[in-house]
Amino acid sequence: QVQLVESGGGLVQAGGSLRLSCATSGTDFNFQVMAWDRQAPGKQRVLVAQINSGGSTNYLESVKGRFNISRDNAKNTVYLYMNSLKPEDTAVYYCYAAIMGKNYWGRGTQVTVSS
Repeated sequence: QVQLVESGGGLVQAGGSLRLSCATSGTDFNFQVMAWDRQAPGKQRVLVAQINSGGSTNYLESVKGRFNISRDNAKNTVYLYMNSLKPEDTAVYYCYAAIMGKNYWGRGTQVTVSS
């Protein structure tokens, strides 16, 4: 059974940094796509960053230049490096991965940025 578990969330002051990790289990094959999205209170869930198996990335416009997504294929783990955090980044962050036409989601980790 494929499982995704996020970690690294917490409380940070504006301008600070956090690294989110998403550890996966249940498959020895690399995921075609791994990504992070987030959902703030009262708002829709949005894609934050995405990386495919070839290393191509996409970012939400508001996080470009501040966030960086990377993956360790040997560990089937994806990371989100978040820098220059803003209060607007406060949300529950979810890990996503897709393999062989199937989608998987983690349960989320809370990121709170104080002003």
